[in-house]
Amino acid sequence: AAQARATLGPAHKPLGAVTCISPWNFPLAIFTGQVAAALVTGNTVLAKPAEETPLIAAQGVAILHEAGIPAAALQLVPGDGRIGAALVSAPRTQAVMFTGSTEVARIIQKELAKRLTEGGDPVPFIAETGGQNAMIVDSTALPEQVARDAVASAFQSAGQRCSALRLLCVQEDVADTMIEMVAGAMAELNVGDPSVLATDVGPIID
Repeated sequence: AAQARATLGPAHKPLGAVTCISPWNFPLAIFTGQVAAALVTGNTVLAKPAEETPLIAAQGVAILHEAGIPAAALQLVPGDGRIGAALVSAPRTQAVMFTGSTEVARIIQKELAKRLTEGGDPVPFIAETGGQNAMIVDSTALPEQVARDAVASAFQSAGQRCSALRLLCVQEDVADTMIEMVAGAMAELNVGDPSVLATDVGPIID
C-alpha cells in the first residue's frame, strides 16, 4: 500500500479484471503476491491457483476477504489448466500475471496476442518462468562454503524452485577440489519420507 501511494499518481487508471495464475511450489507467497499487486493498483482479481494447491489458496482468499477485501474484487477460481486457459482468453481479462513453466507462458502469450484491451492496448502479461540459475566460483572461494551453498540451492525443496541452482561454473585450476567436495556433499543427502527428520530431500507435490 505504501509503495502504491508513493508511485501511483492521481492519473493512474486501473486495468480492470486481472487474472492471476500461481504455481504449486510457493502456494501462498506467490499467490498472495500476485493478488496483492493487482488489488493495490485498483484492479479486480480472478485468482487461479495451481490445481494441486487449491485449499491453501482458498484459505488465503478467505483471510483477505476477512481483512476487508470485497468479495466482488477478489474471486477464487480453482481448477486445472482448462480453467486457466478460459480465464486468459476471456475478453474481459485485461491483464494476466503468471508464474510457472516457460512452455505455458508461451501459450498464454500467443493467446493474449490475438486481442487488445478494452482501451485498445496490448494485454499486459507479467510472467515468471523457469530459469537456468548459475553460480560462478573463482579460486578465492572457500570450497566448504561452495559445497554447502551449491547443494542447498540446488536441492532444498527438491530443487523445485525458480531460484534453484542449475549451473555451477568453477575456475579450472580449483575445479577438481570443488567438484569433489560438492559431489561429496550431494552423496550425504538422504532422500526419503519427508516426515522423518533425517530426510534432506523428499517428494514435494505428487
